[in-house]
Amino acid sequence: MELHDVWFVLIAVLWTGYFFLEGFDFGVGILTKLLARNRPEKRVLINTIGPVWDGNEVWLLTAGGATFAAFPEWYATLFSGFYLPLLIILVCLIVRGVAFEYRAKRPEENWQRNWEQAIFWTSLIPAILWGVAFGNIVRGVEIDRNMEYVGTFWDLLNPYALLGGLVTLTLFTFHGTVFVALKTVGDIRVRARTLAVKLGLVTAVLALAFLIWTQADTGDAWSLAAMLIAAVSLVGAIGAIKAGREGWSFALSGVTIAAAVAMLFLALFPDVMPSSLDPAWSLTVTNASSSPYTLKIMTWCAAIATPLVLLYQGWTYWVFRKRIGTQHIADAH
Repeated sequence: MELHDVWFVLIAVLWTGYFFLEGFDFGVGILTKLLARNRPEKRVLINTIGPVWDGNEVWLLTAGGATFAAFPEWYATLFSGFYLPLLIILVCLIVRGVAFEYRAKRPEENWQRNWEQAIFWTSLIPAILWGVAFGNIVRGVEIDRNMEYVGTFWDLLNPYALLGGLVTLTLFTFHGTVFVALKTVGDIRVRARTLAVKLGLVTAVLALAFLIWTQADTGDAWSLAAMLIAAVSLVGAIGAIKAGREGWSFALSGVTIAAAVAMLFLALFPDVMPSSLDPAWSLTVTNASSSPYTLKIMTWCAAIATPLVLLYQGWTYWVFRKRIGTQHIADAH
């Protein structure tokens, strides 16, 4: 295996980590409207991710930085061609971070309600757009012989990519609902279980349609295996949450996300961004990668830094592992 293949796999792992962790973040943000009945319950939901949401976003920064360094042509074409949706995601992530920090700074009801609206919308919109973006990457977009995107924003809103957006929206919301059931006590925990079962069934229908479509278009035996793992894990997650086994359900929903991302990258390889105009113009792990020397230096740096980051983030989750409920909220702010 060449180093550019290794870095393709590592970037897939980084995106898997991001969607696994930020996925339930987005889901919890969406649940502030779907599940919470009053302000203390919204506070409980926000507090479940309060200590970890910013650390989860590090995976996105690392994935973007790794793509820039390992596959500069991929990075350039992706960020120029998908400029508007990626800009919308960036703005949402900025506003979302501000909303988490500023919501409780003042006691006025309008102030808190406005920031809660911001948390909801800035969780919902990226949850959809990430699916649209990856749907287009796998499907292929209008790339010319100069490795430049020549399509429009509206070309990205095709049926396959929009279905991908619905899949990530429902999957992240289901993942977040299971996380809430795992992290809370009392009535909100019971309602989260019930909602998770309903969301899981909707997710299963949409995800199965999307994965079968992907497999039919660009899949192989390896992507088929990943698709089957994703399907079985999702069914298992639904069954586990129905049985009240939140820990198993959360683990299985995480496996679902990991297997689905793996399937997309397996269906994509050896391309990193296929051209729908001419397959010869596609960006691949070979023609889009950096020099072997650059990849070698990056590999040594990643080997040293990655275990430290994983240990620190794992420690953070261990420290904040306890369940919370409305009885732990000191006031209604």
